[in-house]
Amino acid sequence: MKLGAFSASLSVKDIKASKQFYETLGFSVYAGQMEKNYLIMKNGNALIGLFQGMFENNILTFNPGWDENANKVEPFDDVRSIQRNLKENNIKLEREADENTSGPASIVMFDPDGNTILIDQHV
Repeated sequence: MKLGAFSASLSVKDIKASKQFYETLGFSVYAGQMEKNYLIMKNGNALIGLFQGMFENNILTFNPGWDENANKVEPFDDVRSIQRNLKENNIKLEREADENTSGPASIVMFDPDGNTILIDQHV
């Protein structure tokens, strides 16, 4: 399975403090809006999302069809194909994509330790 670009989506308490901390580690703002309480930060190929007040726990995020620069890649495995594969392998999904659609969609699952995994297709 090709899951696409990987990032860690962090639930932060103070987005300004987190931004400053990750800038010290060499990250710079790549996308997002401080006034909307989210920033996407990048250091080389590494991506992290800072999200204040949007969700409770940190999330491992994959973006099928995108590389780490949000450029479309071809070919890629559609999220619905990934979903079918996971279900065939008895992976329980918390949220499923509608199999009767195409284009952007997402699925959510938990790993064995309870970490949230989001597979979020934008193309």
